[in-house]
Amino acid sequence: MTVVPRLVLSAPSSGHGKSALAIGLLAAFADRGVDVAGFKVGPDRVDAAYLGLAAGRPGRTLDPRLVGADRIAPLVGHGAAGAGLAVVQGSMGLYDSLTGRPESESTAAVSTALRSPVVLVVDVAATGQSVAALVHGFRSYDEQLWLGGVILNRVASARHEELLRAALDDIGVPVYGALRRQDLPSVLPARRYGAVPALARTDEATRAVRRLGEAVAATVELDRLLALARSAPPLPAPPWTPQAGREDSGPRPVVAVAGTPGGSYSHPETVELLRAAGAEVVTVDPLHDEALPAGTGALVVGGGLPESYAEQLSANRRLCIAVAELARTGRPVVAEGAGLLWLARELDGLPMCGVLDAVGTRRDGLVVGYRQATALTDSLVGPAGTVVAGHKEHCGVLTPRAGARPAWSWEGGAPEGFVWRGVHASQLTLHWAAYPRLAARLVDAAVAAADPATARPDGVPA
Repeated sequence: MTVVPRLVLSAPSSGHGKSALAIGLLAAFADRGVDVAGFKVGPDRVDAAYLGLAAGRPGRTLDPRLVGADRIAPLVGHGAAGAGLAVVQGSMGLYDSLTGRPESESTAAVSTALRSPVVLVVDVAATGQSVAALVHGFRSYDEQLWLGGVILNRVASARHEELLRAALDDIGVPVYGALRRQDLPSVLPARRYGAVPALARTDEATRAVRRLGEAVAATVELDRLLALARSAPPLPAPPWTPQAGREDSGPRPVVAVAGTPGGSYSHPETVELLRAAGAEVVTVDPLHDEALPAGTGALVVGGGLPESYAEQLSANRRLCIAVAELARTGRPVVAEGAGLLWLARELDGLPMCGVLDAVGTRRDGLVVGYRQATALTDSLVGPAGTVVAGHKEHCGVLTPRAGARPAWSWEGGAPEGFVWRGVHASQLTLHWAAYPRLAARLVDAAVAAADPATARPDGVPA
């Protein structure tokens, strides 16, 4: 049995302050010497990165659509190994689901799968005694849900706090903290910068996390919250392990993974799977490094690379040329999300790597959502006919949308992505924990590509 003290932080809807509170809680407990771990429900890599910055260990996403509901508890057991507290930040409202599957994909469903107490963050700026009816409704809506208590946000005054606490005491719901309207400052870097400030540990991001931690420490009853987290039973499943399924104990190819010294643009599990498959994983920073790591035999560009850094990506001409040469020689390259645009000939008129004969353009509005995709071409990711669940979140589009050998098709959409030599590039982002063989296939392809006698011209593992 895996014992992980844990809390799920949720809210009635978006905008109640749960992101800032989750980051602040992790920072506050870490400052007290508690080893903490942060998780984000859903595909949001930006929030996960800031949770990781606050916790001092990689922040991870928990997305039932991408990894399957049965992997949620094992991933928490793995990501929180040795931690004295895991904080899971919810998505949207407690019972909400973008896909219309709240019974399996909402924050409530994740908390039930984890057997975790839920702490509801409630913005009470325009609420009085009615807060009791609101919280009672969330508590009674699902009899399997364990509502452990609430944290009140944007309380107007001492009198207002007294009124709210009395109303919640009448229905037997504990209050673990009350924050005034100015207590959670808007200090995090703008989301257009993506996860970069958190992963790069910039001064602005670090100061913001520290300020949120100080605010939470001054207003939230941390000892009582920790006692609630420790009351959670053992997780209902053993921890996930990064077993990629590769049996070859031969050479350890160097796999460059795009990111910063503070973390990669891929899910943390991607790096762990590559190492388990026998790779020597080295980080390459597309914004600053002018060369690939020595001996690079493969490249992975994860979906967390932001489109907003097009100018910096383009300006790094030496690295663009190195990436183009790596792809030209048939070495494995997997690019997800904005990585596809980086491999294009140009983006908004700015020269990129030129690996793909396509042109990218950023547009107003965001394409976001899940896709059940079918592989149209044998590739590093899998043989033709492989079905996966992925996520798209981008404002850039590519013309043409697909190459002569497209990567994916899905219902209601034209073929998408590019498979060329050892390259697999698509704006669809996968969570590799759901497809651990992907890492083994990439490592096998890197080993084969290094040996001209065994290399295949299409870069696909035998």
